[in-house]
Formats: sequence, C-alpha cells, structure tokens
Amino acid sequence: MKKTKFFEIHQNLGAKIVEFAGYLMPIQYSSIIAEHKAVRNSVGVFDVSHMGEVFVSGKNALEFVQYITVNDAAKLEVGKVQYSAMCYEDGGIVDDLLVYKISDEQFMFVINASNIEKDFSWMNKNNSFGVTLENDSDDYSLLAIQGPNSKEILQKICDKNLDIEYYSFISAKIGGYEMLVSRTGYTGELGYEIYFNGDEKIAADVWNKIFDSGKNYNIQPVGLGARDSLRLEMGFCLYGNDIDKTTNPLEAGLGWITKLNKKNFIAKESLKKIKSEGLKRKLVALSSDEKCFPRHGHELSVDGKIAGHITSGTVSPVLNKAIALAYLDANYFYSSSKVNFLIRGKEIRAEIVKLPFLKK
Repeated sequence: MKKTKFFEIHQNLGAKIVEFAGYLMPIQYSSIIAEHKAVRNSVGVFDVSHMGEVFVSGKNALEFVQYITVNDAAKLEVGKVQYSAMCYEDGGIVDDLLVYKISDEQFMFVINASNIEKDFSWMNKNNSFGVTLENDSDDYSLLAIQGPNSKEILQKICDKNLDIEYYSFISAKIGGYEMLVSRTGYTGELGYEIYFNGDEKIAADVWNKIFDSGKNYNIQPVGLGARDSLRLEMGFCLYGNDIDKTTNPLEAGLGWITKLNKKNFIAKESLKKIKSEGLKRKLVALSSDEKCFPRHGHELSVDGKIAGHITSGTVSPVLNKAIALAYLDANYFYSSSKVNFLIRGKEIRAEIVKLPFLKK
C-alpha cells in the first residue's frame, strides 16, 4: 500500500485508515456526519494526494486531448479547467477527469487514483500525435480546502488574490511554497484544490499553516467518507460506482460534456449510434422520505418488477433523508408508477427528483 506525505498527520489525528485505490487513506477522523457538516457550514481539508496527475506536452497536445477526451478542449483558455471523460471505442468510460490548460502546448489531466495505471496505458496506446506523456502522480501532493470560509482562510497565507472563477487556476505561493491553486472541488461548496511538490516536512508545514490560518473558523480534517456523502448530495458521479467501462456518458447524464459535433474522437461513432437508437437506461436521482439506507447494488422495482439498480446511496446529513443515484430501465423513464428501493426484500417508496439533491 502506498502512503501520501500526510500519512503520519492522519495517524496522529487518530484517523480511521482504510485501503483505497492502492493507498492507505483516512476514511474519517471524528465522524462522517460531523465532517460533512463542517464543510457545509465552515471549512474542511481533504488529503486527496492519491489522485493522479498526467502531463501532456508538445506541439500537438491539443489534438491529442481532443482525440482522447469527449469534451471540446479547443474551448479551453490558458488557466481554465474542464470536466471531461475518456471512453473506449464502444462508448464505455475509461475514466472521468479534469483537464487543465497550462499553455498552448501543455495540459494536465487529473485522474482517479484507482485508474492511474490503466489511464496512462490507454493514453500511451492512443498517442499517435507525438506528444510527451508524463505520469507525475507520485510527485504531487494535493489538498482540497472546501467550504464557505475556505477563501478567507487561504487568502491569509496566499500571495495572490484568490477571487478566481470556478474551474480556473493560478500559480501562487501558499505558506511560502509555490503551487498550482485551482477553484475546483468535489463538494459543491466554495473551495480550492492545491497541487504542490515536496517531501513530508514540506507537506506537514503546508498542512499546519492552513490549519493555523483556519483555527478561528473551526477548520476540520475530512476523510473519504464525508467526501463521498458531500459529492452525492450534489449528484456528482463516482467512477467505480456510477460510471465505469460498462456505462456510457450519455446514459450517465454526462451528455453535457460529450460533444458529438466535435471532430473525430475515440467513441464518437459509437456514441452517435447510442444516441440515435435511444437510451436503454439512464442515471436518475431518487429520494425517499421513508426511513431507509439505500446502498450501491440495491435494486429498484416498479409495479413489482425489477427496474434498475442503485449505484450510490446514503442518508443525506443535511437533508436528513435517503438519496440515491440509480440506473433506471427505459421502460420506466416516463412511467406514472412510483419507483421503489428494494432493500432486503422490502419495497420502499421513492421518487425521481432533479439534481442536485441539495440546492445551493
């Protein structure tokens, strides 16, 4: 198992450590609900250094990015970030990712930890553009500082103005260290993600300076448990749960990042065919006022028939109700019948709702 450069800090804070995507990572420190609410109400800090960073460089960098991702990277300006995905030829999803445009000839892909080797292999397999691909995942530490007070806390130790637009980034010094500061996150709150190099001593210094700056805001360390419940309240997909090689971006509600009118890209023809033939299922948002705990793998039923399955589920700590993402069969897209969670053989009434679950 790999360890991030913050591992000793997590241990000293008494975090519950679990194996995740080849890393030993904190799942929680105090409680998932308390950490979740800290982010919604003030600020929380996540160690997400397990995420992957791959750099694409060369005169044909844009052409490569255009070919291997489904979104239109030609619209990206330097200093901007784009949510996108890579697909196999049949339309199945290799991974969802963030694309950073560093310069006209350099991009950074931020990819999921469990997919780093697979993604890098896929990129190399499809590199007919003469670009240089560098997997620098092990060199970077990544902290996400998320919550309504995140800007005030970081601004005190940052040498540049943090009034940057959503899905934009700058180079700046935080705590005296040069880093990439991005207005992104997986929580739906105001927040930043900071990428930097350095050993455990530098990582600890950055962590401590952030927490010193936030001590009057009840800043809290947050584990992967609350990260999952926070993203689910916003309806954000999680690779391995809601999307994978057996799902395509159109049925996963990611049609908005899938630019079928873009020049040739991997899976374009397959995705056009899937769209023209009509979706056989789609990812929907469901909630229930009944007391229950929907989980990944639970089935859905309509009129006594199996109608789909849950991909992500929890009880929202803010809404205090059951929420879930699930694939629903096409036969029931427009059904007036109620959809039910099928939990331990019991049907529990649910309803299809619009995302996000938590309206901001």
